[in-house]
Amino acid sequence: MAISASPISSPLRININSNLAASSSILPLFNVSYNSANRLSTIIVCSQKSGSGLTSGDKKALFERYGLDPNDFLSEPSPKSRRKKEVQKTGRGKQVRVPEEEAKPPRTTHTLLQVLGGKAKRKKLLSPAGMDVRPMMEVVKGSAFDILQAAGGCPASLRPGCWLDLYSGTGSVGIEAISRGCSEVHFVEMDPWVVSNVLQPNLESTGFLDVSVIHIVRVENFLERAEKFIGRHRKFDFISVTPPYAEVDYGILMDQISKSALVGEDTFIVVEYPLRTDMMDLCGCLVKITDRRFGRTHLAIYGPRWAQKKKVRKATLNSRSLTKSLHAEH
Repeated sequence: MAISASPISSPLRININSNLAASSSILPLFNVSYNSANRLSTIIVCSQKSGSGLTSGDKKALFERYGLDPNDFLSEPSPKSRRKKEVQKTGRGKQVRVPEEEAKPPRTTHTLLQVLGGKAKRKKLLSPAGMDVRPMMEVVKGSAFDILQAAGGCPASLRPGCWLDLYSGTGSVGIEAISRGCSEVHFVEMDPWVVSNVLQPNLESTGFLDVSVIHIVRVENFLERAEKFIGRHRKFDFISVTPPYAEVDYGILMDQISKSALVGEDTFIVVEYPLRTDMMDLCGCLVKITDRRFGRTHLAIYGPRWAQKKKVRKATLNSRSLTKSLHAEH
């Protein structure tokens, strides 16, 4: 048993037997408040895991010595009083039992995702069971990569480059990027469980672990301290932004990305966002190339102006060819 007073602001003195202080493990037991005429002093009583501690009689004598009622501190609550604590009174004397907080079930995974194209096509990917992580729908992911490949001038694959996968979760988007031609991907995911049980196993099963870098940190902190994580003057060729809808402010997030040193003049940014969200037409020096809707999900892609001109030129050529064919029929 060890006793300490903090702070000692009253004339109370405590003499501690040196034999009672010898202990290898001290655990908090209870607090005692002592009121003096002038100030308040707190006595903290601790118990030790040892056979040489104070007996209940010694403890009782100690409290009585300082004018305290031992029953206020040493008596165990009765089963009836414990039940009262679990019952909450609500209007007109009605009592409602407050349920104890249930332990959360263990997190598990399943294989509902797959790689859609490239050298790892049809490889199965793990994802968390439940709603802990919401991966990008495959129809949205497929459309995003088709647009990026066409905008980059190579419909069959992505142009070589480095990809930054923000809010990566399962790593589905970044893995798709490596499979389709990217040389390196940086994954940013703050949940250690998802990283160790989902993301890393997915990279190992697809054989992409050697060309991947995982950052276990909040996206906001990663963007603020990008130089610390990846070095100075580093620009990414592609950036994917797939956050949990309800946990981010898209206005603040996109403003932070647009001002980031990670975005270059030739960067493509893929953003998945929910219905009824206003997305800006520009992201720094980049323009919005496309904005498509898939049910309640929207997909916006920002890129360099030359990619937008290429898309406009291609649409104009298609329109002219259609007009010529119509004239030929008549």
